[in-house]
Amino acid sequence: MDLREKNILIVGTGISGISAARLVARVSEGRAEIIFFDSNKKLSVADVQKKLPDGIGAEIHTGILPEEVAGRTDLVILSPGVPVDSEWIQALRDRGIPVWGEVELAYRFAKGRLIAITGTNGKTTTTALTGQIMQDYMGEAFVVGNIGIPYTDIACDTTEKSVTVAEISSFQLETTYDFTPDVSAILNITPDHLDRHHTMENYVAIKKSIVKNQKKDSRCILNYDDTYTRAFGTSIPARPFYFSSSGKLENGIYLEEDAIWLADGNEPVKVMHIQEMKLLGRHNVENVMAAIAMTYSMGVPLKNIVDTVKEFKAVEHRIEYVATKRGVDYYNDSKGTNPDAAIKGIQAMNRPTILIGGGYDKDSEYDEWIRAFDGKVKWLVLLGQTRDKIAQCARKYGFYNILMVDSLEEAVEICAAKAVEGDAVLLSPACASWGMFPNYEVRGTLFKQYVANLEE
Repeated sequence: MDLREKNILIVGTGISGISAARLVARVSEGRAEIIFFDSNKKLSVADVQKKLPDGIGAEIHTGILPEEVAGRTDLVILSPGVPVDSEWIQALRDRGIPVWGEVELAYRFAKGRLIAITGTNGKTTTTALTGQIMQDYMGEAFVVGNIGIPYTDIACDTTEKSVTVAEISSFQLETTYDFTPDVSAILNITPDHLDRHHTMENYVAIKKSIVKNQKKDSRCILNYDDTYTRAFGTSIPARPFYFSSSGKLENGIYLEEDAIWLADGNEPVKVMHIQEMKLLGRHNVENVMAAIAMTYSMGVPLKNIVDTVKEFKAVEHRIEYVATKRGVDYYNDSKGTNPDAAIKGIQAMNRPTILIGGGYDKDSEYDEWIRAFDGKVKWLVLLGQTRDKIAQCARKYGFYNILMVDSLEEAVEICAAKAVEGDAVLLSPACASWGMFPNYEVRGTLFKQYVANLEE
């Protein structure tokens, strides 16, 4: 779509919305009319104006979208935090106005090849590693998406020779149409964001949609050990290529006797031993296998892949070692924003652990998380909106060592008081950060600051 002389309504004034405005201004040569709308009634026009990049003017509305603005809009760019089933969004669609997400906008103007990664858990680590492999091998690679850098930020910098590696959330997939990866990956699917997607069936369908436009000569990497993703292999347009940490595969990447193997139609090839990795935990072995599968599918030699994997360290906020204070190791797993992700955090611990949990309620259930404590968790320190719900679930399973706190700083102080030499303290909330923190990054950063302030 030629955006010149068009009225572009950008909904949301966060990072995605501002980045989308920059791209619209650039590709339209400054000739598009940019209109910002944010439903936050507490946000003033002056607040939004302060966010705008230099040289970009925009019409700004907050609170309620005026009818006359809807009447002259040619295209809506929807930030991922805005629910697509909002009545006023549906009213715009009923007028025949296209509603794209920031990812769709970027894709329409980007060049080169694209790797797109989704899944409930493991996306950030897998995306970062995949991007690093591609960068080390070819030198011209971009890592974008839900990992923190909007796709729209770099779309105009891509070339026919570049590769973009994108972490794509379910919120972003809801507003994709032409978006077509050369290689896609669906790492796993467990219940999450059901407050937004309403049913598990809808959530699964949205995750699967990452492959909807791929062709037979493209590849989709799937987790063979996940019931949902294994089943996708029989119904997607792309060629499925599996990874598994539990059994040998005839076509895919698998773990056998602490070694990663590749089977791609020929005699299986040993790729590497997992002790050569710097990443911690079985879930990270799965992330590595997915990254190997994707980059191998993009033509990167196995030796180059392994060289990067051996040096790659955990991403920030994902079972990240923080410090040792008085013989107690502190780990930041703030990115454990749902029960399944938090289970991975517990499984990675190899010592008695004091666990900090709780936060915003996404309508999750916590039974599996509590059962995963498996004798490792000494104390459960709870905060946030979900603390009573989690405590009730824990008591149902006979776990009573529960402490309630009102702040993360108080949680760290109590953990330090309860821990003894040889213990671990793990922030792995199983909940989103909203309501107490702007995002999980801020939550994790504050946790690290509070740990740093503890006495040696």
